Amino acid sequence: MIRPMANLSAAHRELLLTDIWLSQVPSALAEALMSHGMLKTLRDGETLFLRGEPVDGLYAVLEGSLHITGVTRDGREAMLSLIEPPMWFGEIALFDRLPRTHDAVAVGATSLLFVPLGALDAMLDDEPLWWRHFGKLMAFKVRMAFIALEDLSIVQPAERLARRLVWLTYCAVTGGEVGRCKLTIKQTQLALMMALSRQTVNQLLRALEERGIIRLSYGLIEVLDLAALVDAATLTPIERRMLERAGFFPASEG
Repeated sequence: MIRPMANLSAAHRELLLTDIWLSQVPSALAEALMSHGMLKTLRDGETLFLRGEPVDGLYAVLEGSLHITGVTRDGREAMLSLIEPPMWFGEIALFDRLPRTHDAVAVGATSLLFVPLGALDAMLDDEPLWWRHFGKLMAFKVRMAFIALEDLSIVQPAERLARRLVWLTYCAVTGGEVGRCKLTIKQTQLALMMALSRQTVNQLLRALEERGIIRLSYGLIEVLDLAALVDAATLTPIERRMLERAGFFPASEG
């Protein structure tokens, strides 16, 4: 369901402005996106878009979450990403105007801010320098993709899991309590993301839970001690700088 022109609540506006990307763009751009957007709601399991569908605009998650997945011809699913509030997504197709690359499916009741392609084109025609900020959003996603590829290639399972949890938390963190984040993801889905068996992922998660770093429940992973999780992830200096930018810890500790 799409409702025309969003009357965003004060809470939703505040939430969006805590996003890692939107918090760093010019205030005029942030305001334009929030004022030209439409509210869209999805039921649990409902598809936002499928691979191959035409580009329609840009999205930000307000409530709930989405899983970004792909399905092979023989029916196997690849779980690629978890998108939680207040993340923005859909920028790749904004640049190349090619069809969507993967499926986006709601997890639980989900609401989004949807900025249509026509409104984006009009904004960028009026303010061409704003393209740079959308480029930064896409560059961030490319950087994360390279990190994930390297982790799959050379990082051992325990460290790989810690790193993936750090990056999922990094993408989902808001201006709330730093160091605590609830990730809406099942162990089976996390295993698919990491090319590990569910049994291995369960064992590794239980080890982190025993150390008091996370708390597990069905379909949910709560990060209790982000500093300890970051230590377990053995991040590079550049990766730690990315976390500093998000306010995960003071730069002097990096």
